[in-house]
Amino acid sequence: MTEPNPEVEIRAAQESDVAPIMEMIRGIAEYEKLTHQLEITEESLHESLFGDNPTPHALVATLAGQTVGYAIYFYNFSTFLGKRGLYLEDLYVESEYRGKGVGNLLFKSVAQVAYDEGCGRMEWVALDWNTPALDFYQAKGADMLDEWRLHRLTRDGLEALTGSSA
Repeated sequence: MTEPNPEVEIRAAQESDVAPIMEMIRGIAEYEKLTHQLEITEESLHESLFGDNPTPHALVATLAGQTVGYAIYFYNFSTFLGKRGLYLEDLYVESEYRGKGVGNLLFKSVAQVAYDEGCGRMEWVALDWNTPALDFYQAKGADMLDEWRLHRLTRDGLEALTGSSA
């Protein structure tokens, strides 16, 4: 296991972090071969994180003042537990900083938020072909829930289902 890098700082994202987070979101989209699905802009990311009613929260990892990783999460609710949970949407570290403990620190920091906030659980998804991510999460003690299947309605699907139009 990689030892934590004492030079890495994990902190809550600030408005000045929007541009570097946006660049890393492009990086994760490229890595996952999903750039064709990327609709986010710096403006929409800024509004989502720092607007009047922010839904997600973000942590950033910095090294020597440079943003080298981020985690975006939000809260959900478990009716079975009767508690809120934390959903980790993204965990990303720039490629040249992987293997240096940055991802470990980010992941542990998000888990600490979940623990401190009294969450009943923390959940996330990883692509089935992303072996490095799957191995990373397994090494953290995460259970992979094979019996659950993610379902999604896109904006077009929502429009079709509801009979609405923009």
